[in-house]
Amino acid sequence: MISSLKKYFSGKSDKYAYWLTVIIFIRAWLNAAVPLMDKTEARYAEIARIMSETGNWIVPQIDYGVPFWAKPPLSTWVSAAGIFLFGANEFVVRLPYLIVSIIMAFAIGKYAAKSKVSFFLPGLILFTVPEFFLHAGVVSTDVMLAFSVGVVMLSFWEFLDNDNNKKAGLLFFAGMGIGLLAKGPIVGILTLPPLFIWCIRFKIPLKKLFKIPWIIGPLVMLLIAVPWYYLMELRSPGFNDYFIVGEHFKRFFDSGWAGDKYGFPKQQPLGMIWVFLVITTVPWIAIVAVKGFQHFKNILSDRWRLFLWLWLLWTPLFFSTSKSLIHPYILPVMIPIVLLVVHEWGNIRHRKRILAIGLFIPMAMFVILLSGLAKPFFKDNTDKYFLEDPFIAANPVYSLDEKSYSSQFYSKGKIKQINNLQLDSLLKTKQQFSVFIKKDRWAGLPALETKEIINITENKLKGVLVPAYSKFR
Repeated sequence: MISSLKKYFSGKSDKYAYWLTVIIFIRAWLNAAVPLMDKTEARYAEIARIMSETGNWIVPQIDYGVPFWAKPPLSTWVSAAGIFLFGANEFVVRLPYLIVSIIMAFAIGKYAAKSKVSFFLPGLILFTVPEFFLHAGVVSTDVMLAFSVGVVMLSFWEFLDNDNNKKAGLLFFAGMGIGLLAKGPIVGILTLPPLFIWCIRFKIPLKKLFKIPWIIGPLVMLLIAVPWYYLMELRSPGFNDYFIVGEHFKRFFDSGWAGDKYGFPKQQPLGMIWVFLVITTVPWIAIVAVKGFQHFKNILSDRWRLFLWLWLLWTPLFFSTSKSLIHPYILPVMIPIVLLVVHEWGNIRHRKRILAIGLFIPMAMFVILLSGLAKPFFKDNTDKYFLEDPFIAANPVYSLDEKSYSSQFYSKGKIKQINNLQLDSLLKTKQQFSVFIKKDRWAGLPALETKEIINITENKLKGVLVPAYSKFR
């Protein structure tokens, strides 16, 4: 791995390394060019911005003084650290996810040697999986969960495959600790069952499993995760019950869970996770499926391939019965998909053509954004462009009834939520200001009927209005 990286940075590497570099630069450019989207990504970005601004690194806040109980803080920490060091913008808040994605791409290069292919081929394939490429630049908890699951699974394999490697054994528990800070106990749910089945299938001796550092390892895991859980409950009582019981059990079984403080119903048809898996991992999932069907009997007796297949299948199987899910839930299975493709690389026909298909999506996204064709879509899903208006930026800004997370982030928390009475009071002051109002609320506003407010800009969902007497007019 070290020698491959030396070649990479010295410019003496192969074509796969060059293409991987191109894709990484495209993803980095997209991270800077694409505005933060409401609701999910802008929400996590705003939580990180508030954390950096307030210096409260224990209790994530969805608004000033309002704790965010839905997720642990790892993703918020890394984005907030970036904001603290470099300022609040799209590229900085997304940078940690790109870095972690690059680490994953290089880490799995080690397994290229099994198939005698380029060290950089696994990383290149990983970045051409649409779901992975997308989330290499999205502020969310799922990238960190996928990273922790990868650490747990591959550390376990390394421990057993390399004569009880103690470092790998400790890394196994460290991965669990990282997962607990990334998204909670789900890290164990997504990793331990497939590992258990694999051990049973190949009759791994208990004597060998007992060599895992069962004393020091769990201590490492607890030292990583428990201090924050303890401090969080201490400073924000009720968190552990809401997060562990509500988010992990009630949400899983009830898409309309009434206790949900932050989400919105995501009712999906039974088995929709499999549709997400297929659609967001083309063309590579097709190769995995075909080769899996062709070599089914061999897979059952092949330790490496069955390890990857169990890893791949368990997550969608687990979520098959969930009533509330979204497509990023399949991110933890990106690595096994890639490694199964790499394992079969020498037996795949039309490899260049398939790789070209994989490269098409990142390239297409780059061209579409460069052309400006995507801007109308972005304009309808973020308030960034509103807040770039010189008049709006220079005066107090308000939002009627509710405020978006993108408006909070891009106004650096200055936008204030108001109601009808407060709007009337503002109009009476005869001062300049702007107010965000959803279109379905315009007609019912007395202020509009008396022409006290005029619309200066709008998208499909809302408009920005200012007093009719404003100097803007």
